[in-house]
Amino acid sequence: MKASPHDQRQILNTASLDQRTTALNHKAQTLAEHALLANVTTKSHNARDLRIGAQTELSDVKRELLRAEADVEQIVMRITRDEARLNGGSATPKELEQLQHEVGTLSARRAELEEVELEVMMRIDDINARISELSEQEANFATEIVDLEIRKENALAAFNSELEIISKERSETLVSVSQELIALYEKIRTSNNGTGAAALIAGSCNGCHLSINAVELKRIIDVAEDEVIRCEECRCILVRGV
Repeated sequence: MKASPHDQRQILNTASLDQRTTALNHKAQTLAEHALLANVTTKSHNARDLRIGAQTELSDVKRELLRAEADVEQIVMRITRDEARLNGGSATPKELEQLQHEVGTLSARRAELEEVELEVMMRIDDINARISELSEQEANFATEIVDLEIRKENALAAFNSELEIISKERSETLVSVSQELIALYEKIRTSNNGTGAAALIAGSCNGCHLSINAVELKRIIDVAEDEVIRCEECRCILVRGV
């Protein structure tokens, strides 16, 4: 294939622009904010899940408290009833003795149930404190996520702005280049990890950075300057006279 030295230099300039595009896209994809966002989002989800679990546990414990309160209320009602009979003066001595014994037993049971009730209330306080702490963590994570999102979007906007400039420059660079040379460059670039053209510098290909043997180098130097040369190693377009 033949192409003017100007077209070949323009293809080399295009390769440089494409390398800058690849580097910018890589930077955009590997922004520190991406990893930070993933990490903070995971922490936020964990805090949310723990909070939901604690709220479920709280509902269960509150039902347990209601049962404990109901048990205590029943004992209190029985004690009140028995004390009323004791104070009524109508019971026989044997009945009085039985009532006194029952009141003593019920009072002991009441003390036990009130201890259980207190323990349940303390558990509720602990769970509420845990829920508050987890809710605060969620709020802090949410603030951090918003900040990271803003930082990420600002960085990406800067990259996109630079990419637009490069894209425009690329189009202007190729506007007068032969379509045949462009097609060859694009084909090589697609199959060669993004490198479609490179400069011949000091006897080496600047694409694969390998030295060219003396025989091949002399052949390259001797061919017409409008002849399109390919590197034997990486197969990219080798541009001379840079």
